Amino acid sequence: MVSIQVGDERIADAAARLRLVITRTARRMRQEAGTSLSPTLTAALASIERLGPVTPSELAAVERVKRPTATRIVAALERDELILRAADPADGRACLLTISPKGRDLMRRMRGRKNAYLSRNLRELDDGDLEALEQAAEVLERMLEGERS
Repeated sequence: MVSIQVGDERIADAAARLRLVITRTARRMRQEAGTSLSPTLTAALASIERLGPVTPSELAAVERVKRPTATRIVAALERDELILRAADPADGRACLLTISPKGRDLMRRMRGRKNAYLSRNLRELDDGDLEALEQAAEVLERMLEGERS
């Protein structure tokens, strides 16, 4: 169990509140995406789209999963024809993964639905709240980038 100092109470409260809000927002976004693709498969497909071509080992590292888990993810994406597998010209033992046209179309539709959902809700905000969310997004991006370092 993590020990929290008295002076850290504000941070602990903020962390708990952010965790809940981020979790609920992520769940709502998945619901709005309009697909049965799991969060794990969606994240992997997005990584393949962003980084591709990528090896299964590179995908495992990016997604922070073990190689056998990445193998199962790749098999599921390939079964649904969302990715393409090709021999790696630099290493005959390896393969390269790229997003398929079907996968790219699915990602486009999911992002469109999620963006439309957020846009509908953001339109209801006043300028101050919208600016606060824009600043919060920047802070969260910096936090995530710091984890990658």
